[in-house]
Amino acid sequence: MNILGLDHLVFGLPDLAAGRRYLLDYGLTEARFDAATGGRFEALDGTAIEIRPAATAGLIETVWGVADDATLTRIAAELSRDHTLREGPGGSLHTVDDAGFAVAFQRTVRRPIRAPYLGFNVPGQPPGRLPNDCAADHEAVIQARTLSHVVYFVADADKAEAFYARLGFVVTDRFNHLGPFLRPAGTLDHHALFMIQTPPGHEPGCNHFTFHFGSPAEVLQQGWRFVQKGHRSFWGPGRHVLGSNFFWYFDSPFGATMEMDADMDTHDASWVPRSCDAGADNSQIFLLQAVPKWAPGG
Repeated sequence: MNILGLDHLVFGLPDLAAGRRYLLDYGLTEARFDAATGGRFEALDGTAIEIRPAATAGLIETVWGVADDATLTRIAAELSRDHTLREGPGGSLHTVDDAGFAVAFQRTVRRPIRAPYLGFNVPGQPPGRLPNDCAADHEAVIQARTLSHVVYFVADADKAEAFYARLGFVVTDRFNHLGPFLRPAGTLDHHALFMIQTPPGHEPGCNHFTFHFGSPAEVLQQGWRFVQKGHRSFWGPGRHVLGSNFFWYFDSPFGATMEMDADMDTHDASWVPRSCDAGADNSQIFLLQAVPKWAPGG
């Protein structure tokens, strides 16, 4: 089934103004906002976070984008065998997955990304930038490019995985006794969904979510700006092992941490999934910590 990836996530939260400020500071663009009803905040390709008023913060619905009506028809045929489906605007399909998360499928809203080219000068390769093109820019406009992935705490990881396998998701890698990294058929990204067997002291729910940025440098610069605006770093910056993506996680008002990421691995059908234990060395190949700026002689 030609599911391309995440189109948007819907979160409820008590303080809509705080959510709005957070998402704008993060690097999304306000598509619409109303102080009473919430709004939509988009990446460069139109994928988005939507916020709605709620008594407690949390994920309301995960919306997947599909390539065409034929994919929606196949999803409906598969899931209607044992799930209740509701049709929404534009022919979207809404149901609850086997882990208890509200999910939907719609013709994708994704559009081509318009952003400046990012070039890198690497010894042994042709220059990525012209002479005199300086990459470091205090005033650089850095925007999230596309909604990358969402991570769930689930009560039964095997049962949750089986639901998405029915829809053509494949395992790219796995943490033993914890859960799988999954990618839908319409993308080569290492994962669009990761599920974690709920650890002691936690309830099922959204663990974190993230957008892709254009480069590791964008993650570092935008993450630095984010911290300077008062948002609290949770984990990072660093680089994951499974997926290879650079990361920086932050506390958020949405009941889950929010990540910035860049440079994720891609995999095709020839890839053989890896399995490993979920220790610190397998979670990140390195981990850094942001500290106040310093200058020689200071």
